[in-house]
Order: sequence, then C-alpha cells, then structure tokens
Amino acid sequence: MISPKIQDAINQQINAEFWSAYLYLAMGMHSEAEGHQGIANWFRIQFKEEQAHAEIFINYLLSRGGRVELKAIDAVPTSWESPLEAFEHTLEHEEKVTAMINALYALAEQEHDYATRGKLDWFVSEQVEEEETAHNLIDRLKLIAGDGLALYMLDQELASRVYNVPAPLAAK
Repeated sequence: MISPKIQDAINQQINAEFWSAYLYLAMGMHSEAEGHQGIANWFRIQFKEEQAHAEIFINYLLSRGGRVELKAIDAVPTSWESPLEAFEHTLEHEEKVTAMINALYALAEQEHDYATRGKLDWFVSEQVEEEETAHNLIDRLKLIAGDGLALYMLDQELASRVYNVPAPLAAK
C-alpha cells in the first residue's frame, strides 16, 4: 500500500502531466495555424508523450493500491510570438516539471518508499532528455534568426518526428 503523502503527490503529478499535454496540444495547434506543420507535429508528439507520462503514473498508483483522483486542468496559453518563443516556453515548462519530479523523488526518499523512487528513476532521465532537446531547438532557432529558408528546413525536419511508446508503457 502506498502512503497518503505519496498518493497525493502522484495525483498532483498526474494533473501536471495532463496540463503539460494540454500545453503542447495548444502549441501544436498554434504552430499549425501559423503554417509550421513540422513544428506542430513536434508538439503533437510531445502532447502524446505527456499523456503517456500521466498514464505511467496512473498505472503505478493503481498497482500500489492507491486511488487516482483526476482534477480539473487549468487553462494554458494559446499563442506565442514565434517558434523560438514557444520553445523557450517549452524549456521553462520542462524545468518546472523537472523540479516537480525531483520533489517527488525527495518525498519518496523521505517516506522510505523505494518502489516509488525506483519508478521515478525513469522520469529523472526523461527530464534530462526533455530539457536537452528544448535547449538544442532553442539554439538552432537562434542561429536561424529570421532566415525563412532555414526555418522551413527545420520545420521539415521536425515533421519527421514519430511517437514512440515510452518503455514503462511498452512493457504493459
């Protein structure tokens, strides 16, 4: 059985993951409306990944005898001045998610909940990847600096991104 503190924290994380999904869906819709179908694809894949992250937490909580409490999802921003601004917002958001995962990890240690800590190891690594990807895209967009052809090429590259089921769900 999982402790009430851990259960509450995981439920908060589930809500945050769904909020993240909603944010990336909004970014994708905005990008598509602006004519950046490749960037929109990148954000739609992020949307699916965040939903999967929520599902991983849901499955874990249920496997430990916990109860999932889905809460309302707060509104998200719906427009950005440029692809660069959207990816800067992405990085800022992923840094917040990293802090939340780290706090959950610390709580698991405090509660001596080593099973939860072990489950969180995957998320810790995932957040390193999320932040690195956002940094790289920001750096590339800064290099582009208004070059329409270069933005077109990046957009085409991002159109090729495909969704891969995260390892914790693929094992289900």
